[in-house]
Amino acid sequence: MADVVTDERPLTLEDLVRWFEAGEKPADAWRVGAEHEKFVFRLGTYETIPYDGPAGIHALLKGLMRFGWEGVYEGETLIGLERGKANVSLEPGGQFELSGAPLETMHDICQETGQHLDEVKAVAGELGLGFLGLGFTPVWRRDEIPVMPKGRYKIMRAYMPKVGNLGLDMMFRTCTVQANLDFSSESDMVAKFRASLALQPIATALFANSPFVEGKPSGFLSARANVWTDTDPDRTGMLDFVFADGFGYETYANYALDVPMYFAKRGGQYVDLSGRSFRRFMDGQLDELPGDRPSIKDWADHTTTAFPEVRLKQYLEMRGADSAPLGRLCALPALWAGIFYDQAALAAAWDLCKGWQVEDHERLRADVARLGLKAQVGGRSVQDVARDMVAIARQGLKNRARLNAGMVDETVYLADLEEIADSGITPAERLLDLYNGPWKGDVRHVFEDFAY
Repeated sequence: MADVVTDERPLTLEDLVRWFEAGEKPADAWRVGAEHEKFVFRLGTYETIPYDGPAGIHALLKGLMRFGWEGVYEGETLIGLERGKANVSLEPGGQFELSGAPLETMHDICQETGQHLDEVKAVAGELGLGFLGLGFTPVWRRDEIPVMPKGRYKIMRAYMPKVGNLGLDMMFRTCTVQANLDFSSESDMVAKFRASLALQPIATALFANSPFVEGKPSGFLSARANVWTDTDPDRTGMLDFVFADGFGYETYANYALDVPMYFAKRGGQYVDLSGRSFRRFMDGQLDELPGDRPSIKDWADHTTTAFPEVRLKQYLEMRGADSAPLGRLCALPALWAGIFYDQAALAAAWDLCKGWQVEDHERLRADVARLGLKAQVGGRSVQDVARDMVAIARQGLKNRARLNAGMVDETVYLADLEEIADSGITPAERLLDLYNGPWKGDVRHVFEDFAY
């Protein structure tokens, strides 16, 4: 097993493959993890929030400790919180993220998310802060956003402009909601990876919730999704090789090996290895760390620096959705759990997209950022595909039959998505209607009308 690998023995490709394999779980042990980010702003002025100061991000993190969260530190700097298997982390521009624990049902997920929002709102209210769940900051310029004191972000900030035009926007001006789901075997992972990667742009359209940039309509329904098309081609995108014969753990390991590095941690400090090769690192040939070779922990860290629309770690991570109000924060994991955790649903989901051509995937990814549910793929509208996709997830959740105390199953969490798919109107288009109507062209109303 990968966890026995030590720094004394050089890592091999087999070790890296086994690390992915170690994530396999029997179906009765499958869980769902939900993550979401939100912007923090000053009530009344809608300004960005620095790390320091009496009402800064540090004060917010410290305030949450009253609820049993423990601090996570980088040196002496408080950079996050943990409680059980959940954690709160600090994103580059001060976005506030909950990475939830692996939980059994959508009821558990939604309860966890709601409790987190209640806790942060209690502390934020005392500090005069609010939270906003959109995919892209609606008003702030990049130079208005404070930089959080976290070592890996310093390295990323210097590297991003070298490889794409919008990487700094990704870091500082976007927020997402994600879901993490399990697999039982390599073949199960492959089936789930293929279906979810092909359908990820459909989820992007359903969740499109970021039409504004710097106070004006941007021409995109998901400015966040557009950012990812010009961040870093070495570590983003739709991964054509996933759909090729023979895809498996080893294929993905070789892909990740070719993703240029950002860093390695040594002695609690980040060593800047941006652009370097993990393969050369395995051979002990990095000038910055002469003779040093990676541990399996270095490999685990490195896998977090690839950003495809679906990411493989010791689970599969769905990455294609704008952040959202509470209802849709629960809907995203429900959508994918319904598809992933019922065999008939997974097969039906693959039937929706198996006929699409490889070139369709990247084109669709770009199109939904602009057109949302009005985009086309495989001779159908994205709205039609989305309607089918949500119906498949509904049946999958119904088949799972996980009831809460009120004897309600998990399908209740799909209500928002069913309305969006049936209407063909994305959340972004509803925001644009408000902008062109009651808001009279003043985007700042979003901080009042849509804050948590």
